[in-house]
Amino acid sequence: DVQLQASGGGLVQAGGSLRLSCVASGFSLDNYAIGWFRQAPGKEREGVSCISDVEVPGDTYYADSVKGRFTISRDKAKNTVYLQMNSLEVEDTAVYYCAAGWGLIARAMHVMPSQFDDWGQGTEVTVSS
Repeated sequence: DVQLQASGGGLVQAGGSLRLSCVASGFSLDNYAIGWFRQAPGKEREGVSCISDVEVPGDTYYADSVKGRFTISRDKAKNTVYLQMNSLEVEDTAVYYCAAGWGLIARAMHVMPSQFDDWGQGTEVTVSS
């Protein structure tokens, strides 16, 4: 029973910050990559960031569009992955989803995103100008 619950979205002004949480149940973070994807109206789904302990602890990936602004982290004791989003831009507005892929390294988000096959419901982020 693999389940993911995303939360923490909301309305924030450009330049502000927000922290998203993804609580995983039914599996261990040791064996899965956990990634954050986003989808804005009329746009293709985009892989934002990913973290994995499958090969090396704390292995991470960031899309170029968020590099330097977003930070992904995890708390193994709480089985939770976080996405700290700073310097938010209007273009960051989207529904953010967390997803899990068994046995994947972080860069799999970029190379083979279809391997992320367990998804949460998502949380809405709106950045206003």
